[in-house]
Amino acid sequence: MASLHCSSYFLGTNLTKQNSIAIFQSYSPTSFTKLASRVSHQRSLLCSLAMNGCEADHKEPLRTVETRTLSTVTSPAIATEKLITAVSNLKTEPPSFSSGIIRLQVPIDQTIGAIDWLHAQNDALPRSFFSCRRSDAGRQDLLQDLASENVNGSSDHNPVSVAGIGSAAFFRDLSPFSHDHWRCIRRFLSSTSPLIRAYGGFRFDARGKIAVEWEQFGSFYFTVPQVEFVEFGDNSMLAATVAWDEEISWTLENAIEALQETMLQVSSGIKRGKRESLGVSVVSKNHVPSEGAYHPAVTSALEIIKAENSPLSKVVLARSTRIITDTDIDPIAWLARLQREGQDAYQFCLQPPGAPAFIGNTPERLFHRKHLGVCSEALAATRPRGDSAVSDMEIERDLLTSPKDDLEFSIVREKIREQLNAICDRVIVRPPKTVRKLARVQHLYSQLAGQLRREDDEFDILTALHPTPAVCGCPVDEARLLIKQIESFDRGMYAGPVGYFGGGESEFSVGIRSALVEKGLGALIYAGTGIVSGSDSSSEWNELDLKISQFIKSLEHKPALQPIN
Repeated sequence: MASLHCSSYFLGTNLTKQNSIAIFQSYSPTSFTKLASRVSHQRSLLCSLAMNGCEADHKEPLRTVETRTLSTVTSPAIATEKLITAVSNLKTEPPSFSSGIIRLQVPIDQTIGAIDWLHAQNDALPRSFFSCRRSDAGRQDLLQDLASENVNGSSDHNPVSVAGIGSAAFFRDLSPFSHDHWRCIRRFLSSTSPLIRAYGGFRFDARGKIAVEWEQFGSFYFTVPQVEFVEFGDNSMLAATVAWDEEISWTLENAIEALQETMLQVSSGIKRGKRESLGVSVVSKNHVPSEGAYHPAVTSALEIIKAENSPLSKVVLARSTRIITDTDIDPIAWLARLQREGQDAYQFCLQPPGAPAFIGNTPERLFHRKHLGVCSEALAATRPRGDSAVSDMEIERDLLTSPKDDLEFSIVREKIREQLNAICDRVIVRPPKTVRKLARVQHLYSQLAGQLRREDDEFDILTALHPTPAVCGCPVDEARLLIKQIESFDRGMYAGPVGYFGGGESEFSVGIRSALVEKGLGALIYAGTGIVSGSDSSSEWNELDLKISQFIKSLEHKPALQPIN
């Protein structure tokens, strides 16, 4: 049966689902904006209806996957009106297919930040956000070195950021992500509709016990948003998507009515985040493990690593930091502040219905696939940025010449090379080792690229690369077992893959530098460090503090740092 997120209900009114749809149909596009404004002022708790695509037969293809592009407009308000009309027309003249997905999209001749659009939307709806790194110089050159025109394909007009509300279809299960689950998602995707994408993520440990704060995410959670705002480099786009499958009792009529309910909540306004302050103060901070418990844990891990005949060369031990604030944290406003100094990072937000918001500002790519080309990277070892160009260069030299950091980084790079070699015909690495500088920290870094034997190998990319030695350890099985024994909290999706599946292209980051934001409960901020022979527990604890400093300082009104050139 189709899954019900929650029924529609408006505070202070008796507006039922049937009445809201009738009102929707009776209003003209122009007067609709006024209605939507009044409804939003009543603080609607409307949640969307959607189907869980995991319940369908993954062997049965959808009858239609299509994108309909309407004429370009000049503002989000006009785009909203055009979509309202287009959705009504779709209901009047529905296609005769028993299953399908249709995306209606309106280009906007204006550059608008997707996160600013999302910030203006109803926070009771499921939300998603994914922003690619703004500076990926060198990636195309590395893929071109594979000397295959299939690697890069055509140069599509790729989004910079995508924000979504509601779910046209979602995919969630308590059991670990399987090939059948992947095929369920792939049913809804096509290279002919490249912007129909499923955004989401996976738990770090799919077989671990799920803590209460992570329950709504399941073992994995993906969504094809009902309404999306897409930010390109020089323009924008508003889109609405319907998905249906009569096999699981979710008809096109159900899908359109659910979309209309969500459209009632769409705001055409843009809410740009404040640059100076979120208006939030941290009242308390509690680490799990505490510093007193962390040092013995590192000592125990080092004893295992150094033991004779021990296969373990590295393990990543993480920490969860609970911060309590004087007022609720707005996760989108927080993410917007992180984005300003994270130009060389992915930003993401995943928020299933009724769940906390999982946000992140991660520098690390798990993989990017475009047709047959796949690119990954090794990122390990951490140092702070210097307060001057001279000190920054001294820190960089120390990082490059440190035997301990070289060992940690080499373990990560060689393991990823080995994993890509298992699914690719040829793998290149360039450079073998360099320093990647971010706003507050710098890391050892290398890129790796290969050519897949088949595009269907995408599931194998995930299973091969996750978890990487950078977030788990090496060998993975031994490291994961030790993590389960030592860590006393649920990582959830921290350090798991977060990104999107698309028809001709997919991209996943590694969900580090992340936090789980809960109403009334502050936030959980996660960080981890790699333990190898030569590690010092005090230095590792300080590194954990350094890694969460970006989150804490952005919350406590500290201005974003400007990278040192």
